[in-house]
Amino acid sequence: MQEIIQPRVLKGFRDILPRAEIARAELIEKITKVYRSFGFVPIDTPALEYSEILLRKSNGETEKQVFRFLDNGKRDVALRFDLTVPFARFVAEHADELYFPFKRYHVAKVWRGEKPQAGRFREFVQCDIDTVGADSASADFEILSVMKAALCEIYADSFTIKVNHRGVFNRFLEKIEAVEKSEDILRAVDKLAKIGEEAVRAELKEITASEEKASKILDFIKAEQNWDDTLKKIEEMAGGESDDTRRLKEIRKMMEESEISEYFSLDPSITRGLDYYTGIVYETFLNALPEIGSVCSGGRYDNLASLYTKKSISGVGASIGLDRLLSALEKLGKKEERGSFLDAEIFCTDKNSENAIKRQKIASILREQGVFVEVFPEEKKMAQQYAVAEAKGIKWGIFLSEDGEEITLKNLKTREQTVGLTAKNVAEKILLEKKS
Repeated sequence: MQEIIQPRVLKGFRDILPRAEIARAELIEKITKVYRSFGFVPIDTPALEYSEILLRKSNGETEKQVFRFLDNGKRDVALRFDLTVPFARFVAEHADELYFPFKRYHVAKVWRGEKPQAGRFREFVQCDIDTVGADSASADFEILSVMKAALCEIYADSFTIKVNHRGVFNRFLEKIEAVEKSEDILRAVDKLAKIGEEAVRAELKEITASEEKASKILDFIKAEQNWDDTLKKIEEMAGGESDDTRRLKEIRKMMEESEISEYFSLDPSITRGLDYYTGIVYETFLNALPEIGSVCSGGRYDNLASLYTKKSISGVGASIGLDRLLSALEKLGKKEERGSFLDAEIFCTDKNSENAIKRQKIASILREQGVFVEVFPEEKKMAQQYAVAEAKGIKWGIFLSEDGEEITLKNLKTREQTVGLTAKNVAEKILLEKKS
């Protein structure tokens, strides 16, 4: 007798049942609709890349999280841990086939071998946008605008996009003679929300070998009451006005003129741990659930593509962490789930083959009119058919008369029904209520 293998999935991975996957699919549709409205176009890249491609510009912590192995050809390969680094490789490889500025979006799975926790998995979906070939306040502002628009489409309640500029931070570190430790300092500051100020202070003191420098860094990263006061403080601490602070001022004016400034704050503690960021950086938090962490983040990475090409290609982008966002929406009671995309079910009430043909004909007519409908494939007890329709969240039931000539439309929630309809009448009624 064949041994039965226990069905199971790896830790940090999961199966997703229809109700949850429909919620994901609809969220992706909303996000991509916003991306497209700003002129971004889709691309795709392989899940597997050569390890040297993915890890050339990463830190030790990133390497620990990568799923890396030798394939059957003894090639050193790894699963992508984000969509930005593969995009940099993509741009370098296809630069002669692209136009610039080039604006792409990419919605796909990535893999990280980090410890699974609430809202975090080892396999998850990112929804990325990037603009390459433009280094301007307009390009930076547009990415911020897309983030705001996407979050408003998904989550109408309040959220805050926290903005900073790595250039200002780097100038400050130069001024206090700590720039040679910038990568370690940035990673320590990036842990502020997770481990608290005193733990970060201890790390900074160890990194800089100076209590005074650690205190100055903690003072620098504290936000003031508003954007202007915060910018004034960090500008002074970094040595005065420069291109990076002028960029932040210009972006702020764009926010104000576009009447979206209420969604943004200037927060010098936002550094983004990855060392390829060189300019503006940002993270997004749901005000009702800040403890879940950033649900959308990104920044400018002017030097990333230089790893793969001698051409100078600047870039700026953002990524929505779909699974963390879904987890947050579920906790807040904002996650909508349904069992199918269907509007109606045509029930099977007899074994008459002529009626079976008519049911399929009616379904075809309804789909041509824009109704999402299916035909129950075989005669079963009505209780069983109703149970399936209920599990799928279907609102409308459609029945044929015994001679197959008349249609009855039934609202499965209210039990109200209308008899003697044509297929066109049914479509009109369903679509009218669907719009309302």
